[in-house]
Amino acid sequence: MATTSKQRLALAICDFLSTSLTDGTLSADDKDSIDVAINCIAESFKVDPTDAAAVSAATGAQNLLQIYGVYEKLKSTTSASSSKPPPSSSSTSNPPPPQPTEKSPSDADKAQAEDLKAKGNRAMATKDYPAAIDLYTQALALHPGNAIFLSNRAAAYSAARDHASARADAEQAVRLDPGYTKAWSRLGLARFALGDARGSMDAYRQGIEHEGSGGSEAMKKGFETARRRVEELEAETSPPASPSARSGGGGGGGGMPDLGSLASLLGGGAGGGAGGGAGGGGMPDFGSIMNNPMFASMAQNLMSNPEMMQNLMTNPRLREMADRFSTGGGMPDLGALMSDPNIADMARNMMGGGGGGDAGAGGAGGNPGAGRGAGQ
Repeated sequence: MATTSKQRLALAICDFLSTSLTDGTLSADDKDSIDVAINCIAESFKVDPTDAAAVSAATGAQNLLQIYGVYEKLKSTTSASSSKPPPSSSSTSNPPPPQPTEKSPSDADKAQAEDLKAKGNRAMATKDYPAAIDLYTQALALHPGNAIFLSNRAAAYSAARDHASARADAEQAVRLDPGYTKAWSRLGLARFALGDARGSMDAYRQGIEHEGSGGSEAMKKGFETARRRVEELEAETSPPASPSARSGGGGGGGGMPDLGSLASLLGGGAGGGAGGGAGGGGMPDFGSIMNNPMFASMAQNLMSNPEMMQNLMTNPRLREMADRFSTGGGMPDLGALMSDPNIADMARNMMGGGGGGDAGAGGAGGNPGAGRGAGQ
């Protein structure tokens, strides 16, 4: 006698298989296979399918097929009811609780964050870039999503030469507040330093658009520097120009220094390394440099004009040159460097030549706060 639910279910299955042979569900050819299946089930569950009383007690008034038919009806009814749309919130007496929202910073948090930002600005002024980054990070912890704090930290990262982090902060800042134009400027500088001249050009272009009125001189010069670099990269993939097309005059009446002599003196590529004592991108001959009247004039003009020095330090091309030189990359190709109109303009001003623009406007990067503290 079956004593457990599983044994009774085994008897019901055996009864279903036997009935399927007699009611025409299965053909006589299947009888041997069904008999083997019934015997296997009976032996596994220790039941006797030939015991009519045990089978009747297991199935009751309905056999296994009828029971399964009832289950299918219940299942279809349940599926139909579950497919109905839930009642609207207006018809329910207990509406769902509101979703939790991000906590807004309190006035005290904002005030403390502003104080930390001011300390970060002072750290930037003293060139303590790690401290500035830490202070701006603390300010962001108190006031998350503040575009100015992110932009300031981007400036600190750029000054510390962590250009990837600077780009990430600047990109987040412009997403939060596209109208904060300093973030566009810092994004342009970071992308340029990472070799993304086209992305840098796009950042400066959007900064100019958000500034309006044609953009500031600093933003426009940053754009021109990036655009010039894009053109240089495109030229590198183009067929070389003929020698006649590459030839050009030396000094000229606009006060431009002799770039061939300058490159040769510094050991740069433009002069072929013929007269500089360093050649091939090595270290320049600083003794010859300091005895050269041209450099003496440049140094005198540079030391008497702090604004020119600031513009020089924030120029993306010159920042890139300094990074490469400091990591053992050697001197750059000064001929290509001086083809940048912004750098050429600064060179004319430092040489005291005519035809140059406003010396104070020459910082091609033009990033307010990119090499200094915060702008706000």
